[in-house]
Amino acid sequence: MSHCKQTEAELRRERAAIIARQNDQFRRQPYTGKAVMTVGVSALLGEDPQQMVRLLNQIAEYSDFTPDNDPHSEHDLGRFEFRGQQLLWKIDYYDNNWEFHSPDPMDPLVTQRVLTVMLTEEY
Repeated sequence: MSHCKQTEAELRRERAAIIARQNDQFRRQPYTGKAVMTVGVSALLGEDPQQMVRLLNQIAEYSDFTPDNDPHSEHDLGRFEFRGQQLLWKIDYYDNNWEFHSPDPMDPLVTQRVLTVMLTEEY
């Protein structure tokens, strides 16, 4: 019986590793899904398009994952500082119609990713 539980744990770790790789890739190429920001982040960026580039680069390069901030090891949430403010980015998984949660976030054929960037107080 314990062998089955170990196998289930291994499968969960493998699944999480696949989702983490997909999320890392998506953060580096958010045009493969959708990326949105809150009103607070928009105000922080102002009218300077270079600020958006800097913000997206910082999210793409994010690697500060720990068991505390990434308990499922999926690399789907990050907290960072940008222009003196604490921000969060979060990845959610939707079905192909963008209506419901994805039936399987590991399967890119049935999953659309959305990256949301927000001020921590907007979470």
